[in-house]
Amino acid sequence: MAAITIFGKGNMGQAIGDVFTQGGNQVSFIDSKDPVENLGDIVVLAVPYNAALSIAKANQAALAGKVVVDITNPLNFETWDELVVPADSSAAAQIAAALPDSKVVKAFNTTFAATLQSRKVGDQQTTVMAASDDAAAKEALAAALTDSGVAFVDAGSLKRARELESFGFLQMTLAASEKIGWTGGFAVEK
Repeated sequence: MAAITIFGKGNMGQAIGDVFTQGGNQVSFIDSKDPVENLGDIVVLAVPYNAALSIAKANQAALAGKVVVDITNPLNFETWDELVVPADSSAAAQIAAALPDSKVVKAFNTTFAATLQSRKVGDQQTTVMAASDDAAAKEALAAALTDSGVAFVDAGSLKRARELESFGFLQMTLAASEKIGWTGGFAVEK
C-alpha cells in the first residue's frame, strides 16, 4: 500500500484517486487553499500544466524525494492547436527541471477520466503509460496500480514524455472535434 497525495479534485483527480483506492492505496487530496504538508510518497499533479508548474516551483522542498506524477497535456486551451512547451521539451521535463530533488514521472495523460473510471477503452483494459528517468519511481507507480483495474506500460525515459504529450494532445483534439468520444480514446494491446 502506498500513500498517494493528489493535487486537484477535478474529473481526472477523482478518477485517478479511485484507481489508486481500488489498488488498495491510501489517497488524500489537496487543493490550492490547503497547506502543503504530510504529502504521500507519490504525489500526483492532477491540475492544468501552468498550475502544475507553479505547484512544483512553490513546493520544491516539500516535494523533494517524492515520486511526482505529472498528468498534464500542455495544450494551448485558447486555440486547441498547439502545445505550449518548446518542441524539443515536454511539460514533464519543465516540471522535472523545477524539481531537481524529486522523481518525476509522466503518466495518466493519455487516458480520459471516463476510461479510468470504467477501466476500459472499448473492449480493452485502460492502460497507463509512464515515462521517467527513475526506474524505482516507475516501479513504485506500477506497484500502486496493481489490482487497480488498469494496466501499466513502462514507456521509457522521461524523454518519451514529449511523445506521450503529443499523443495525449492528438486524443484530446480528436475528442474536442467529436471524431472520438471523451469516453473512448486509444487502447494499448500487448
